[in-house]
Amino acid sequence: MTLNFTKMHGCGNDFVVINALAALCTWQPSATQAAFLLDRHFGVGGDQLLLLYPSGSAAARMAIYNPDGSAVEMCGNGIRCCARYLHQRGLVPDATMTITTPAGLITPTIVGEQVRVNMGAPRLLAEEIPVHGYSGRVIGVTPPLIESDYALPPMTCVSMGNPHAIFFVPDVTAVPLADIGRKVETAALFPRRTNVEFAQILDRGHVRMRVWERGAGITLACGSGACGTAVAGILNKLLDSPIAMELEGGTLTIAWPDQSGPVWMTGPAVEVFAGTIEVPGP
Repeated sequence: MTLNFTKMHGCGNDFVVINALAALCTWQPSATQAAFLLDRHFGVGGDQLLLLYPSGSAAARMAIYNPDGSAVEMCGNGIRCCARYLHQRGLVPDATMTITTPAGLITPTIVGEQVRVNMGAPRLLAEEIPVHGYSGRVIGVTPPLIESDYALPPMTCVSMGNPHAIFFVPDVTAVPLADIGRKVETAALFPRRTNVEFAQILDRGHVRMRVWERGAGITLACGSGACGTAVAGILNKLLDSPIAMELEGGTLTIAWPDQSGPVWMTGPAVEVFAGTIEVPGP
């Protein structure tokens, strides 16, 4: 099967975008096909595969696949890239649009070279995230024992449509992320696994963050993770909105001006190249 694709990135968090907006297009990648397309040696290469399908209620419906073949609910950098893709090609002429995701309806707006996204209100209750063994909000709690030489600091859990476990540390460069990230992701208290963020506060409006993404591993950026980290910092009274979130691949601006309202994310979305590729069968 021959597929047209577009390679895009948001702060170095990179994606293979597939336009499946044709009315009769029902192709869904198998785990093997998703892994092939995202392979950096034999495929296109990327952190996640994004497919745009028709939606009766929005500009498009976005489906998200990891390199391990798993489907996930939300991708903050990915939603900005899809909005840029739709707008640049004239598929959505208006600067503001809606895109449906497994996490719900998301509203991005093109603002010059940036894309601003209403990410919706964070979900903060343990059963909503979800997190086993807790009730109510999971803010600054002692994390479970994980077999590692690295001692985890207090943990705050947030859902931005997908689960996040956030840890504030003195120095993010000292975190053995490749080891501890996988162990936290797959810990038994996270029934759907979790994204893992380590954040170093530089001042009340500036954070440096590293991320281990569920099903993808270490990435240069995670938009929903930046949002979750900003929420966690505000809830722990460590940060004030808006916040410059410095990721390994660039900087996002995260605002949560009203703790009963939505989180706003602003950042770049860049098209790298486009092409065609032969995709093996399932």
